[in-house]
Amino acid sequence: MDIWSDVVCPWCAIGRARFEAALADFPHRDDVEVRWHSFELDPSAPREYPEPLAEHLAAKYGVSVEQAHGMHAHMTEQAAADGLEFHFERARSGNTFDAHRLLHLAVDSTAGGSLKLQDRLKERLFRAYLTDGEPIGDPDALVRVAAEIGIDPDAARAVLESDRYADEVRADELQARRYGISGVPFFVIDEKYGVSGAQPAAALREVLDTAWAEANPLTLLSPTGARPDDGEACADGSCAI
Repeated sequence: MDIWSDVVCPWCAIGRARFEAALADFPHRDDVEVRWHSFELDPSAPREYPEPLAEHLAAKYGVSVEQAHGMHAHMTEQAAADGLEFHFERARSGNTFDAHRLLHLAVDSTAGGSLKLQDRLKERLFRAYLTDGEPIGDPDALVRVAAEIGIDPDAARAVLESDRYADEVRADELQARRYGISGVPFFVIDEKYGVSGAQPAAALREVLDTAWAEANPLTLLSPTGARPDDGEACADGSCAI
């Protein structure tokens, strides 16, 4: 499973929660590996916007500040239904390129990373921005957040003081363009199925079931000389005796 998202995208956080719910009772969940891919909603963003998020949103979309607060309230209600706590009044939005570079560090096996560590960092970055009010573009905040989930802070700082993983972030974004991804979250299963948006858990579970069935087809075999319907079996809630 490959997922494109941005760490300042509230629907991406909700999409992650719904995907986790879809996986919860999926019988093959241990065989599902999730890799997060970079997608910047605003590559030109400054390290941190000087104005509160509601004011920035109002200016960007041509709505009033009151309407922007209403949009945040609606999104907060959506998140609560999926077990998430959003505090947009605390949010300190900004450029996410460095956050994406740390997500590549988290999955780099040569640096002790793994897909599970990357997923933990992704969840923590969502919470840092959407709940805790951490300045998402600030290197010190990013190093602190990464350290909380077990990433060596010296290694994280070394990445942010260099251009490491910049090419990996851009490669993810190039692949997104090749897939035609224009919004996130976007889920790609087995490089075959694409699902756009934070779909309900039931819909995501249906996609998982379909992808698994096609990747692992069942062939019915019958013993030599026997017909497929010769074997005794119970069906429809009862057994013929």
